[in-house]
This record gives sequence, structure tokens and C-alpha cells, in this order.
Amino acid sequence: MASLSLTLVEIIVLMLGAITLGITIHFFITSRRSLSTTVTEASTKLAKDLEDWKLRYFNDVEVRDKELIQLREKLADTEENNDINSIEADEMRQLNKKLKAEIESLRKIAPSSTEADELRLMNNQLKAELESLRNASPSLPATEKTGGYIEQLRLAQSSLLEHNEKINKLLGQIDIVKETEEKQQEIQRLNEELTSQIDDLKFMLSQKEKEISNTRQKEHLTSEMTSMLDSAYNEFNALQDKIHKLEGQVNNSKLVSLDYEDLKEAHQKVVRDFDTQKVKYNAAITENQHLQAAFDEIQDKLKEANFQRQQLQKRVVYLEELNNDMQAVSEANKKLESQLKRVGELESMLNVIAEERDELARKQTRAS
Repeated sequence: MASLSLTLVEIIVLMLGAITLGITIHFFITSRRSLSTTVTEASTKLAKDLEDWKLRYFNDVEVRDKELIQLREKLADTEENNDINSIEADEMRQLNKKLKAEIESLRKIAPSSTEADELRLMNNQLKAELESLRNASPSLPATEKTGGYIEQLRLAQSSLLEHNEKINKLLGQIDIVKETEEKQQEIQRLNEELTSQIDDLKFMLSQKEKEISNTRQKEHLTSEMTSMLDSAYNEFNALQDKIHKLEGQVNNSKLVSLDYEDLKEAHQKVVRDFDTQKVKYNAAITENQHLQAAFDEIQDKLKEANFQRQQLQKRVVYLEELNNDMQAVSEANKKLESQLKRVGELESMLNVIAEERDELARKQTRAS
């Protein structure tokens, strides 16, 4: 009777061990499935996000390269126009100086307008006196006194003719002075036009300098953006390496699942063995020694199952560490998103600078 009660206790302990093993295996199966689904979903989502960021990065880099090429071409054009305008301004200044020197020399040489009017009046008076003398010369008596008077008149006439020639020369010089005055007025008008053109060129030069400063600022911003994009691309490569490592770990987890299938088959085998032992127990109660030996064999299998359970617990710890690595990857992804927000802010700054450049261009077109 005592041997029968001892055998029942042993059977109950064996059943409890089998139930515990079944619950443990069931828990491991459910946790493994949920963990594998979350890992696969997270890896696929992360790979998709990284591909999207990669495409956006390459598109942004291409657009920035095109904008840099256009800005450099515009900068070269503006520098060339600036050099041409400076050369033209220097030539205009030299021409203006030459014209001013000629005007000053003509002013020093030529007499004033009042002197010219007085000379014209004296010339007219002398012409009138000559005409009167010519008219009076035939009516004079032919005497000795009149002969001397005629000689005096001839001398006066010759002196008047010489004086008339001098006056004509002065009048010619006065005409030259008038021409020079007209040239001076024309030169002043040209000088005013040149000064206005120089002012316009100075204004255009200042506008070009502003555009050059804007383009340099844009180039600085684009260089800063490219450096940030390079750092983001490096982080993207680091994340991609981590993803490859995680994929390798997932492949290792597939091997773990194969081990689980083997354990499942072993468990089914243990259950079948337990059923056979139960049938044998019901069939042969008297064969206690044989059942005791069978119980010892089953107990050894239970120890082996406990050892396998410990191995499974170690694998669960490994999967938890893998989950922590996934969380670190998500934090790195958040950091990348913050840097991309900074890139968006820089793009808005570039748009503001482009609007200012368009406004300056419109002002320049209005001024022209």
C-alpha cells in the first residue's frame, strides 16, 4: 500500500512538471511570435523611412548643386559688369577733366563779351568815318592846303584801315570765343549727362555689390547646409549598418525558431512517453520496480527539459537586449528628424533671401 501511494505522488509530481513545461513552452511561443512581428514591422518601417530620407537627401543635394552653379554664374556676370562699369566711369572722368582743362584755357585766351561788343561798336564807327571821308574827298579844292589835308586824310585812312584789320581779327577771335562758349555749354551739358550717368553707374554698382553680398551669403548658407546634409548622410550610413546587424540577428533568431521546433517535437515525444507510461501503470500496477525505473528515466528527461528552459530564458534576455538596441535606433532616428527640421529652417532662410533679391531686382528695373 505504501508503495502504491508513493507511486501516485511521483506520478502527480511528474504531471505537474509536464504542465509547467507546457505552460513555459506556450509562453515562449506567444512571446516569440509577438516579438518577431514587432521586430519585422519596425525593421521594415525603418528601412522604408531611411529610403525616403535618402531619396529626399539626393534630390536636395542635386537642387543645391544647381542653385550653386547658377549663383556662381550670376556672380561672374556681375563681377564682369562691375569691371566694365568701373572702366567706363574712369574713362568718363578722364574725358571730363580734359574738357574742363580746355574750357579753362579758352577762358584765359578769349576776351569777355563786353569787350567784344565795344570792339564791334568801334569798328562800325570807324567804317562810318571812312565812308564819310571817301564821300568828302572828291569835293575838296585843289590847293596846296587841301593837298596836305588829303595827305593827312590818306594817312588817317591807312591807320584806320590797319585799325579795322585789327578789329576784324579781334572780331574773328570773338567768333572763335563764341564758338568756344557754345562748345563750353555743350561740354557742360555733356558733363551733366556724364555725371548723371556716373550716378546711375554708382547706383548700379551698389546694387551689384548688394547682389554679390547676397550671393556670398547664399553660398555660405548652402555650404552650411551641405555640411549638415553630409553629417546626416553619415548618420544614415551608421543607422544602415545597425540595420544590417539587426538583420543578421533576426537571421540568428530564425535559427532559434528551428531549435524551438525541435523542442516542440521533443515535448510531444515526452507527452507520448508519459501516455505510454500511464498505460503501462494502469496495466501493470504490480510491476512497481519497472515503473520506478521508468520514473527515473522520465525524471532525467525533466532535468534535461529544465536545462533547456534555462537556455530559453537566456535567449529571452538576448532578445530583450535586441529590443533595447532597437530603441536606441529609434532615438537616433528622432535626432535625425531634428536635424532635418534645422535643414527646413535653413531652406526658409534661403527663400527669404531669394525674395529680397527679387525685390532688389524689381527696384532696379523701376529705377532704370
